[in-house]
Amino acid sequence: MALGINTNVASLSAQNELNSSSNLQNQALERLSSGLRINSAKDDAAGLAISTRFQSQISGLNVAQRNANDGISLAQTAEGALEETVNSLQRVRDLSLQAANGTNSASDRASLQEEVDQLVSEIDRIATTTQFNGQNILDGSFESEQFQVGANANQTISVSIGDAQSSALGANATFDSTGSTLSDGVAAGNIGNGSLDLEINGTTISTESDGVSTDGDTGSALAFANAINSVAGTTGVTAEANATETNLGAISAEASGISPGEFTINGVDITTSEVTNGDTSGSLRDAINTVSNQTGVEASLNDSSELVLTAEDGRNIQFGGTGATSDIFGSGDIDASGAMDIVVTGTVSLDSDESFSITATQAAAGTEGQGFTTGTQEVNTSNSVKNLDISSVAGANDAITNIDRAIDTVNSLRGTLGATQNRFESTISNLATTSENLSAANSRILDADFAAETAKLQKSQVLQQAGISVLAQANAQPQQVLSLLQ
Repeated sequence: MALGINTNVASLSAQNELNSSSNLQNQALERLSSGLRINSAKDDAAGLAISTRFQSQISGLNVAQRNANDGISLAQTAEGALEETVNSLQRVRDLSLQAANGTNSASDRASLQEEVDQLVSEIDRIATTTQFNGQNILDGSFESEQFQVGANANQTISVSIGDAQSSALGANATFDSTGSTLSDGVAAGNIGNGSLDLEINGTTISTESDGVSTDGDTGSALAFANAINSVAGTTGVTAEANATETNLGAISAEASGISPGEFTINGVDITTSEVTNGDTSGSLRDAINTVSNQTGVEASLNDSSELVLTAEDGRNIQFGGTGATSDIFGSGDIDASGAMDIVVTGTVSLDSDESFSITATQAAAGTEGQGFTTGTQEVNTSNSVKNLDISSVAGANDAITNIDRAIDTVNSLRGTLGATQNRFESTISNLATTSENLSAANSRILDADFAAETAKLQKSQVLQQAGISVLAQANAQPQQVLSLLQ
């Protein structure tokens, strides 16, 4: 190796190594002092991006836990107020029982009525003044409020609390529509395409009629119930489709086998090789039940061996066939071609805690058999707690019934609130677990390994000491050239 004095290669190499060990030492000191493996993007750009997303999720989950705890506090506040409402109702019930006793005079009942009125006023005071964070929660206005219980948008729990005012407690209003049976069944040929509009408490509800409605989508009791329930939050009225049922009667003496195309239910062929007078063996019943998953209709024989068709979900039942088939049942509407073609519609039951009005408007021709009478009908509630009158024995007995219904309503509200609390508690537990797991994952990416970093620090310190020593020797190397000049 040549000796020179202008370029000290050994010194340059020693300086580079010293810089490397110094950088390693600085990095180890930074990580040990901050506790983080990633202190800037240069340390691990991808890891920093992932860690930032994790931190956002963890922070959001912690906020969601606080939101869920607010939900629990809300439910507890409402449930506590409802407990006092129940206590007042129990006292009113006791007073009503006392007033129902025949030994009480009119003045006695008047005194009892005064206390009842005060208790009813207290029930209203509780309902109208119970608040959470400035919001009334028992007057019926707390409806479908959303609680954000997730780290991302639209991860919510909807909470509704019913009306606990005296005018809503104990009240009940029901309405049953009328449907058609075989005796007044609507001939399918007479049903046109149209719609029947209902207006309930000012809200218009419309369902199209396809003239048959055997699938439950339109025109049937099931369709009406679904349409009414879709706006129940606005109208306060719920609907239930009752089972559609019709009795075809006993099989006639002229009965024989049924060939494909001769008899259909909701558009599905019913075929059986043998149908005898009375059909006590149930061959036609069995043939109908074989395809019930397609028709939605089941058949049974009653004690008189009469064939009964039932659609449990409230869809319409359309059955038809050739003129020869109509002889099997000995009855039925016959169309212009001599064939039997009948639609049987179901009924709808409406229910509400308050009075409501129904206006039915036949928007287009051909909606016979829908089960609602054109015009306006008022459906009034039974006496609510607000209107209790125990000044007579009969009134006291009615009051007991209404109070029992009111207590059931409040207990139902309390049960819903209890379920809501349990749901929020479950949500909090899940959020805490998720937050813990994400924190652990973030720690593995972001946090420094102190054992490894301490080892690196010690290594860098040794290398730095060695580098300084070697650099001193390398810098002294040019001095050796002078000995050649002596």
